[in-house]
Amino acid sequence: MNPEQQSSFSRRKFLKTGSLAMAGITIVPRHVLGGKGFIAPSDKLNIAVVGVGGRGRGVLEGLYNGGTENIVALCDVDDRGAADSYKLYNKANRYKDFRKMLEKEAGNIDAVAVATPDHTHAVIAMAAMQMGKHVYVEKPLTHNIYEARLLTETAKKKKLVTQMGNQGSSGDGVRQITEWIEAGVIGEVTKVHCWTNRPIWPQGIPTPTEKEAIPKELDWDLWLGPANNRDYHSAYLPFKWRGWWDFGTGALGDMGCHIIDPPFKALKLGYPVAVEASVGQVYSGDFVLADYQDSCPPSSKVHFEFPARDGMPAVELIWYDGGILPSRPAELGPDEPFGNWDGGCLFEGSRGKLLCDVYGRNPRLLPVKSMEYFKQPEPTLPRVPEGHQQNWVKAIKEGTPTSSDFSYSGPLTETVLMGNLAIRSYNYKVLKPGKKPGDWDPYNFPGRSRLEWDGANMRITNFEAANQFVKREYRKGWEL
Repeated sequence: MNPEQQSSFSRRKFLKTGSLAMAGITIVPRHVLGGKGFIAPSDKLNIAVVGVGGRGRGVLEGLYNGGTENIVALCDVDDRGAADSYKLYNKANRYKDFRKMLEKEAGNIDAVAVATPDHTHAVIAMAAMQMGKHVYVEKPLTHNIYEARLLTETAKKKKLVTQMGNQGSSGDGVRQITEWIEAGVIGEVTKVHCWTNRPIWPQGIPTPTEKEAIPKELDWDLWLGPANNRDYHSAYLPFKWRGWWDFGTGALGDMGCHIIDPPFKALKLGYPVAVEASVGQVYSGDFVLADYQDSCPPSSKVHFEFPARDGMPAVELIWYDGGILPSRPAELGPDEPFGNWDGGCLFEGSRGKLLCDVYGRNPRLLPVKSMEYFKQPEPTLPRVPEGHQQNWVKAIKEGTPTSSDFSYSGPLTETVLMGNLAIRSYNYKVLKPGKKPGDWDPYNFPGRSRLEWDGANMRITNFEAANQFVKREYRKGWEL
């Protein structure tokens, strides 16, 4: 530990004991003594980041914030993607194995950010929380429903400051939408449409059978983490892992926590009671349905049913991906955009419709011309000018709330992943004599049935086969 880090850690530990308050001593902050713009080392958080290539670079930039915080440790299993971050934050200690990083840096770090592929989110975040570290985890929070519930409960038990990386949750748009809904601008909302252009990577494809050489910069075993052993192949890296069930969560997992966030927050949705999915199918021959069970489907449509709650009526939320879109509203002009490139969200209320882009941005009433004379309700929700990553940092330092703590983002993630449970169940059939789990029959689709969900107990109550997707099987040594 260098002198700056030692000073920071010692002061934080002292303050946590309450010794200063008990002694009646008044402390003048170092930033006052140092002049305007000066931030004392003791006022900075020491942050470790796991997964510093790709999206991790953006998370790092938001946390470092021009030097207001200390980035003390970086961890990545692939030196190729991490190279730029290693150059930019060259004073940070480097690791490939997050377990070694947590062990060696235990007394030095206050908080851990996780920006790895979906399948390793939970094991890393859980290890950090067990050590009492505050955590920031990229969306989706976890790879499966069980993991989301476990992280949510652990964060509450240990009283840790948490944030999921759905950055739109700190934006003005989601707050405007919530204020408009609460003010009754479009009346009672009973239907919401959410859509995305994802996947923008291959899905609905066969599992590679050939073996490729593992790049020397990559620790493939660490990259696999809790997933089952399989040979390395470039079909999985660096970005295409999102389309494989062992590693990613498909189009819905990638964008659902962004696009479903505004209705989830504004309508106080909570756990759905039922879900039903249909998926785009791939045929490998005439009348031969391809058996590509490792890969997410090329497109899907999912219906979520939410019960009445807090004086609001029941809601149907419909998800579309892979190029499928809801019907274009009649109130939308022919040259007016229906969402943006990434997707959008349409609320249907008893008194009107509300359209927004991804992340809840650019909310507008339909017809759009009505916005010229629309008087917005007075703001009732605090804005987050510091941004999503600094919102988390501020919460750790000052005890303020975060925009997407696990008590909120955990249930949101569970809802998103319940949609995946329905998608994976779509082609899963009731077993016949002589058949085994995973066998397919193109003329038998019990997964098309409405799946009923017991949110409290994390169980589908009317199709037992679907429950295998609530929790994954963990490779030995990676169990939660």
